[in-house]
Amino acid sequence: MPVHDTADNRRSEERMRGGHAAGGHLTGLRTNGSHAPGSGTDVSRATGPVTDGPHLARHPGDDRHPTGPRVEGFGPLTGIGDEAAPGLDGQLAAVRRLGWQAVELRSVDGTALADLPPAAFAALTRTLRDEGVTVPAVASRIGNWSRPVTGDLALDLAELDVLAERCAALGCRLVRIMSYPNDGLPETEWADRVLTRIAVLTDRAERAGLVLLHENCAGWAGDSADRALRLLRAVDSPALRLLFDTGNGVPYGYHAPDLLRDLAPHVVHVHIKDAVRTPDGTTVYTLPGEGDAGVAECLRILAAHGYTGALSLEPHLAVRPHDGLLRAGEDAADLFVRAGQALTRLLRTAQPAPARPGGTP
Repeated sequence: MPVHDTADNRRSEERMRGGHAAGGHLTGLRTNGSHAPGSGTDVSRATGPVTDGPHLARHPGDDRHPTGPRVEGFGPLTGIGDEAAPGLDGQLAAVRRLGWQAVELRSVDGTALADLPPAAFAALTRTLRDEGVTVPAVASRIGNWSRPVTGDLALDLAELDVLAERCAALGCRLVRIMSYPNDGLPETEWADRVLTRIAVLTDRAERAGLVLLHENCAGWAGDSADRALRLLRAVDSPALRLLFDTGNGVPYGYHAPDLLRDLAPHVVHVHIKDAVRTPDGTTVYTLPGEGDAGVAECLRILAAHGYTGALSLEPHLAVRPHDGLLRAGEDAADLFVRAGQALTRLLRTAQPAPARPGGTP
């Protein structure tokens, strides 16, 4: 597939119109020992509008492996493996210590998933298959903190093309993206470029059978519910949904539960982290439930909206790519496991949030 495709742009321009909303139902947060087939988050391959939020149709290949302990009503517990160890063996060992059978992939041995040599990627897929470990989602660099909106879109299109092939081999359809930091442009031009770029990327993702997940992180729509919803409306595709990270509000200066209340119906994947802001304005990451991010409240909101996707640990205790801390140290696996255990304890005590008047949590 070529990197530049004028048909992508034509189709994307046609999508720049209204959107669609979604709803959910009340679900508890009790842990149990049940297993779920496939990726843990069911996402439709259909090109028509999605009408019921994260409860989306399954597709062939979703039932190859169980995904381990679940939260009732939620998908599997998993985590971004390179936060525990650089190599795949160490990543899998960490999730196994937690009793989990799924791993979210971002990098292996310091190399981004899309940049792995073919032989290394083939070995990775064999190991995952032999170990019975699934991949609910992959974390790409598309539109992230290192790729401003003035950069070359060809980088992101090329990465998406590679990930389309690799996700097919992994039995995974969810790809994390962000919405491009600004680089000195006026506000309206920044917005226009972001909307156009993500429409082009989404169109290509849809034709490849992927779903792009916009994260509340770096970029135009990262810290604003209004912008995130405008992005969904403008692109208007079932191949664009939201990823919500519980801990990003602390460094970016907003209260995560407040943002999530508006976005929850559109969220199909969740990253779990927690943090506190120190008096000098820096961010210190903590175990889930021990910081100021409102993780327990976010879980209650998700449950009340009937969220069924994975809960993926990204603790940032040992690895923080945006801060230049790229390689897990010797204690990273222990920190990752402690964070996973804290999440499990939190889930045992969390309860659905009470509904607001009119049924909104």
